[in-house]
Amino acid sequence: MEDEQEQVTESGAEEEESVGGSAQEEGDAEMVEEEETASEGKKKTVIPGIIYLGHIPPRLRPRHIRNMMSAHGEVGRIFLQAEERFVRKKKKKAGSNARDFTEGWVEFRDKRVAKLVASSLNNSPMGTRKKNRFHDDLWTMKYLHRFKWSHLSERLAIERQVRKQRMRAEVSQAKRETNFYLQNVERSKKFAKSDQRKAAEPGGSAVPDKQWNFTQRKTEEEIQTLKSGSDKKRIQKRQEQAERAQELSQTNRSLLQKIFNAS
Repeated sequence: MEDEQEQVTESGAEEEESVGGSAQEEGDAEMVEEEETASEGKKKTVIPGIIYLGHIPPRLRPRHIRNMMSAHGEVGRIFLQAEERFVRKKKKKAGSNARDFTEGWVEFRDKRVAKLVASSLNNSPMGTRKKNRFHDDLWTMKYLHRFKWSHLSERLAIERQVRKQRMRAEVSQAKRETNFYLQNVERSKKFAKSDQRKAAEPGGSAVPDKQWNFTQRKTEEEIQTLKSGSDKKRIQKRQEQAERAQELSQTNRSLLQKIFNAS
């Protein structure tokens, strides 16, 4: 009986050990699966980064930027700001239909790659080969911290609204000026017709010309003549003063001669 009890207890212990080992294996498997899902979640939550391009040389297009930037990392969206309309009109008048850009934004899938690209390529030549047309141009780029593509779309929308409002204000100002000019023209026509009617009447007479009461500024010739006249007057006064002094001196001499001769 004792032997049977010992066998039962040993078998029970073996069963418990087998059950505990299987439970531990299942727990380890669950932990591994959780770690894998967490790593996959971290990999999926990659934050994109945006680089600002301050200088876009002529004849540079978005496809060129994509080809040059894709060598450093995965590139997402690209936007280049076109020139103003008045600049394009001047170019068309000069005979060139080329459309150039002033600034741009490039989105990378990973912001870490964007930071590295901005820090390494800033103030460096665009083309690696001398035959490249953009070899002499330099990159002027900056990583935009906490900047999203939605911010760019909002900014562009605001700029469009401001441009539309400015155009509306200019159009309304032009309309006011034209209306004021047309009103003045109509008034002048009415006044001319009324003058003609008065002149055509038997007892009527033509309206006299208006006389403007204002003082005309003197011309340069008149100023010079006035100056010459004033100079002549001064010379005459000086001559008169000199003659008077001579007369006085002569009278004094005569008196002195009489006094000395009498003594």
